[in-house]
Amino acid sequence: MKTLTTLDLNKIAAQAVGFDRILADMFQYTESNVASSGYPPYNIRKEGDKFQIEIALAGVTKEDLEINLEDGQLTISHDPEETQSEVEYLHKGIAQRKFKRTWTLSDDVVVKGAQMENGMLYVELERIVPEEKKARTIKID
Repeated sequence: MKTLTTLDLNKIAAQAVGFDRILADMFQYTESNVASSGYPPYNIRKEGDKFQIEIALAGVTKEDLEINLEDGQLTISHDPEETQSEVEYLHKGIAQRKFKRTWTLSDDVVVKGAQMENGMLYVELERIVPEEKKARTIKID
């Protein structure tokens, strides 16, 4: 099996028109993802044209989270405030770290909603293909 070691954009550009932005986004993603800590753990599920991002957030409430969608970027973040508490922990194994996770969404993927249940955040997404992008036969004049 051949392994891809380099990417020749000239070979791709000859076959694909208008993908320059997608390729630029892919390179930006690989550069920014290198710094990711891996926290919090998450899954991305796909069923047909529906997607679900599942994020494990033990000890975090929905009021502690911020979910933003801007310019095709879905960002979920948590910034716990350092508060003085009278509670003394003998062992603290449940993480309460600051995090920011970002996903780049395709132009035809929309965020349908989010819900928090049993320490899990579920973000519902769906691919909606506009009529003008659906397959059709072109009449020759």
